[in-house]
Amino acid sequence: MTQRVELATVRDRLDLDGLVTDYAVAVDDGDWAAYRRLFTPDGRAGHRGTGGVEGDAGAVAAWLADRFSGFPVRQHLFVNRRVRLGTWERDTGDTAEVRTDYVSPACRGGGDGTAVLDLLSGGRCAFTAVRTPDGRRLSRVVVRETWRRPTGTADG
Repeated sequence: MTQRVELATVRDRLDLDGLVTDYAVAVDDGDWAAYRRLFTPDGRAGHRGTGGVEGDAGAVAAWLADRFSGFPVRQHLFVNRRVRLGTWERDTGDTAEVRTDYVSPACRGGGDGTAVLDLLSGGRCAFTAVRTPDGRRLSRVVVRETWRRPTGTADG
């Protein structure tokens, strides 16, 4: 492998890491405009594995906004990222898949430092990304929750 190819692979992996991180931050901050901008125009997200919806980025953003409205303090911690660079028109890295596990604590309380953990969940996200003229964008996201533990109130 040449140094140029190795450098391109490192750059691709860093771009994908940034895209996945931007996804988590948009969800945690409730920045649904930023969330939608992460997707291709025909990009889709599926949350059926969390008891949710599947659809275009706008519809899923609306569902997420409603779902998380009761949890103003939340974090999606993405770990164990596995990146697979694909090929498209013989150019390595134009398509990619990223699989990552997540742990997500959520609190009903405010962000004043007094919030108590109400819900803790975890699972796996599968991201499909493509290189576009505007940078990497998500064409598909599938989220599957594998466990959930209410920790605070009885209705968590």
